[in-house]
Amino acid sequence: MDRQIQIYGIRSIIEAIESSKDISRVYLLKSNLQKSSLFRSLINLLGNNNIKYSFVPKEKFKRFENKNHQGAVAILSPIKLLSIEELISVTFNKLSSKTYLLLDGITDARNFGAIIRTAVASNVDGIVIPQNNSAPVNSDVVKTSSGGVFKIPIARVNNIKDAILHFNSLKINIISLSEKGDKTIYDYNFKENNAIIMGSEEKGISKNVLSLSNEILKIPINSKIDSLNVSSAFSVVTFEIIRQRNF
Repeated sequence: MDRQIQIYGIRSIIEAIESSKDISRVYLLKSNLQKSSLFRSLINLLGNNNIKYSFVPKEKFKRFENKNHQGAVAILSPIKLLSIEELISVTFNKLSSKTYLLLDGITDARNFGAIIRTAVASNVDGIVIPQNNSAPVNSDVVKTSSGGVFKIPIARVNNIKDAILHFNSLKINIISLSEKGDKTIYDYNFKENNAIIMGSEEKGISKNVLSLSNEILKIPINSKIDSLNVSSAFSVVTFEIIRQRNF
């Protein structure tokens, strides 16, 4: 489990949720599933508030045996995660071209942290992650991002499609980076507002997200290599955006 600020006990976690604490994840003891109505109330509350949770075996709770955890441990996020509406409110205006980053299935914390570090360095305006199938914002991410996680707004949505719909309403171009693209990033004009979608190295961007893209672009690479690491690929495209807009 993550080495972060932790909350122990069912009632304490319920109180944290009701006081709007930003919870990254909750771990629940498998054997407690049917034990109490309070435990089931917590599960309902987690679902209603779109908070990620998972059931783990008793062995995982051994390190907390001196705590009154009641079979529930919550991990607080080191930063406040925004809604997509909040992200747009604090970042979007018509004074300059904006760049947003949407991460579809990036589950490795080190890749996530490296991407955040590059996003800050290249003046990306905001990052969007899905509720599920995403690396949590944890201590590994903080470390790998070199503190960059505190310097860029990050929004969490139920589904990446929710963010795409919001960006479409603002006429922000949706660009998916995929080897399936017919055009390269050097054939595209990035000078307008863009939302760049990056997928996992294993599965890439999901088909339903690709279908909502305005453009699908690829990075031209030597045929001896199948693909770039996702954080490296993001570096290539985001600094091409900077080159086009500023040089």
